Amino acid sequence: MDVIFWIATNIFGQAAILLGAIVLLGLLLQKKSASQVISGTFKAIIGFLIISAGSSVIVGALTVFEPLWKEVFNLSAEPLKDFMGQEKFNAKFGSAVTLAMTLGFIINVILARFTKLKFIYLTGHMMFWTTTIFAGIVVQAAGDVSFGKLVIFLAIFMGLYWTIQPALTQPIMRKIMGNDNIALGHTSASVSLLAALAGKFLGNKENDSEKIKLPKGLEFLRDSNVITALTMGLLFLVGAIIISFKNTPGAQELVAAAGDQNFIVYAIIQSFTFAAGIAVVLLGVRMFIGEMVPAFKGIATKIVPGARPALDSPVVFPFAPNAVILGFLGSFAGALIWLVVLGNTVSYIFVPTMIVLFFHSATAGVFGNATGGVRGAILGGFITSTVVAWGQFIMVKMLLPNTVPDTAMWAADSDMFILGPIVKFLAQLLF
Repeated sequence: MDVIFWIATNIFGQAAILLGAIVLLGLLLQKKSASQVISGTFKAIIGFLIISAGSSVIVGALTVFEPLWKEVFNLSAEPLKDFMGQEKFNAKFGSAVTLAMTLGFIINVILARFTKLKFIYLTGHMMFWTTTIFAGIVVQAAGDVSFGKLVIFLAIFMGLYWTIQPALTQPIMRKIMGNDNIALGHTSASVSLLAALAGKFLGNKENDSEKIKLPKGLEFLRDSNVITALTMGLLFLVGAIIISFKNTPGAQELVAAAGDQNFIVYAIIQSFTFAAGIAVVLLGVRMFIGEMVPAFKGIATKIVPGARPALDSPVVFPFAPNAVILGFLGSFAGALIWLVVLGNTVSYIFVPTMIVLFFHSATAGVFGNATGGVRGAILGGFITSTVVAWGQFIMVKMLLPNTVPDTAMWAADSDMFILGPIVKFLAQLLF
C-alpha cells in the first residue's frame, strides 16, 4: 500500500513527472539515442512546466478579477454548515482515492490496448480532483462505505470515463487540430461537445473567429496577445472604476491590495498580466506537444498500438486563440446573468470560479468555433457558465453537502457536474 501511495503521489500526482515518464518510455521504445532521449524528455517536462507557470500567472490575475466583480455585484460566499471538508475527507478517504486513481489509470491502459478506444488519459491533476469529487458523492449517498467497495467502484468508473471521454470529443478534435495525433483529456469535454452541437445548429461555420476581417487601421487586433489584453483590460477597467466609487469594506480591501499604486492602474496591469499568462501557456503548449507527439508513437506502436495521448485543454488554444477569448466573454456574460437568476430564484449565491470558467469556456469556444464560427464560440462560453452555475448549486446543495462542498465550489467543474447525478444513482443502487 505504501508503494502504491508513493507512486500515486509522486508520479500520477505530479503531471510533469508523469508526462515526462511517458515521453521517456516512448523514446526508449523507439531506441532513440541517449542525446535524443535526454533532450526530448527534458524539453517535454520544461514545456509542461511552462504551461503550468503560465497557468499560475493567469490564476494570479483571476484571483484579482473574481473578487473585483463579486464586490461590484455585492455578492458574498455561500455559507456552508456541518461538512467534513477536504482535510478531514483526505484523512479518512484519501488513500482510497489515490488507489482508485492508480487502478483506474491501469484500466484505461488495458481498455486502450484491447478495445477500439485507443486513448490514454494523461491529465494527472484532473484525474485526482475528479476522483476526489466523485468519492465525496459516493460517501454522501452511501454513508460509511467500505474501503474496498469505494476503491473498486471509483477505479472502474474512472477507468471507463478516462477511456470514453477522449473518444467522444475526438471527431471535433480532428477538425480543430487538422490531424488525429492527440486527443482531449479534460473535464471540459461535456461543455465542449455541447458547444460544438450548438455551433452546428445555431452558428455559422464560415464566419470563423480566426478569419475575422478588420479595417486596415484595426489589423493589430489580429494579434491574439493584443486582443486578449484589450478584452481583459476593458473588463478590469470597468470593474476598477466602479470599485473606486464604492466605500464598502470589500472595496476598501481591494483598493488596499494595490498598495501605493493607483487601483485603476493596478487593475489594468492585472489585465496585461493575464494576457502574458496566456502567451506563456501557448509557448509551453507548442514546446510540449513538439516532444510529446513524436515520443508517444513509441508507446502506440509497442504497448498500445494506435493509441493517442489525451491531454489538458490548453492544447487546443493555439489553433483558435480568438475563439478562446470569445468563449470566455460568453461565459463571463452568462455568469453575470446566472448570479442574478440563482440569487433570486433558489437563494443560492453562485460565486463563479473564474479559473474554471476560463479554461472550460475557452475550450468550449474553440469547439464551438470549429462547427459554428464566432457565434458557436460565444454560445460555447454561455453554455459553460450555465452548466457551471447550475451544476455548482446542485452539487453543493444536493450531491455532497456533508462531505466536500467546499472543494466542489472551486475544484468541481463541467464533466463532474454532468456525471455527478449518475455517480449518486449508481452509489445508491450498488451500496
